[in-house]
Amino acid sequence: MSDAAPAFVLPDLCDEHADIVRVAEPLFSSFGGRPAFGGPIRTIKCFEDNSLVAERVREPGEGAVLVVDGGGSTRCALVGDNVARLAGENGWAGLLVYGCVRDVDELARIDVGVQAVGSHPLRSIKRGVGLRDVVVDFAGLRFVPDQFVYCDRNGVVVAPIDLLG
Repeated sequence: MSDAAPAFVLPDLCDEHADIVRVAEPLFSSFGGRPAFGGPIRTIKCFEDNSLVAERVREPGEGAVLVVDGGGSTRCALVGDNVARLAGENGWAGLLVYGCVRDVDELARIDVGVQAVGSHPLRSIKRGVGLRDVVVDFAGLRFVPDQFVYCDRNGVVVAPIDLLG
């Protein structure tokens, strides 16, 4: 778990940038060891198959957030401790999962942000099915690659520009 103070507090970002931020519906809970995270959006669209998620976190994250549109499925987990650990080791700021995660006690000890709809002990299938770097829509928002997403325990927001830069 990260002992560093978060670089931002979401309510303050919303107050400072009310004209450009869009706020997600309150669907997500924080599971990762980094309570506040944000960065450029990278996307995966998949349904009950985390193959592309596992592949993507092996690549350099360069401070980006992997936004995973899992269709909101609560029938299996798309991210577990192995995927989260790889994401942290490869420089991803975090993962925002419209679906479930597992290994929640271990996720809390990994220095990467993880937010998801819930937890589920069953792992996903692995068929290599899904899309990468596409616009995804969930929680009342559109997540566009190369725009920015910010997450903390207060919620999730997106912005067309870097609010911290």
